[in-house]
Amino acid sequence: MTIKEMKKLIFLLFAVVAGFACTQAQTQTPIIPRTIPPYKITTTKDQIRTPADLEKNKPLMIIYFAPDCPHCQKLINDMKPSMAKFKNIQVIMITFTDIRMVKTFENDYGLKAYPNFILGTEGYTYTVQRFYKLQHTPFVALYGKNGQLIQAFEKQPEATDLLTAIKKI
Repeated sequence: MTIKEMKKLIFLLFAVVAGFACTQAQTQTPIIPRTIPPYKITTTKDQIRTPADLEKNKPLMIIYFAPDCPHCQKLINDMKPSMAKFKNIQVIMITFTDIRMVKTFENDYGLKAYPNFILGTEGYTYTVQRFYKLQHTPFVALYGKNGQLIQAFEKQPEATDLLTAIKKI
């Protein structure tokens, strides 16, 4: 093997290793914080809500969504037949979009009928997005009665996955 061929082989080897390392870095799962995010949302009832407003000793599900996201819409549609099973969980649905879109979403999916569902916008603060380092919607985080993370779903979960998770609480 000539020196020129050896240099090409070494260069190719370095390129493959660098490409693999780059791919690995991009696919690492971010670490989800174990605590409830310090959100501040304006609800569809024009109230400001923060974690201080949560009921004590009651499980919490945070759903970060976008009203125009087909995956978010599918998640809520899939949850609808089992809504009674979610009644003992505080569900906070947070988005960054305009409150008018949130109100339309709430009306379109009949979520006013479920008092444990609170929908609101964090506006353009992106506090919750940054807290979870979100890449996709919907994102779902389930917290126990003590406020500690039980399980997080970084990609759209099935309603059955959520039902299985809440049984662990």
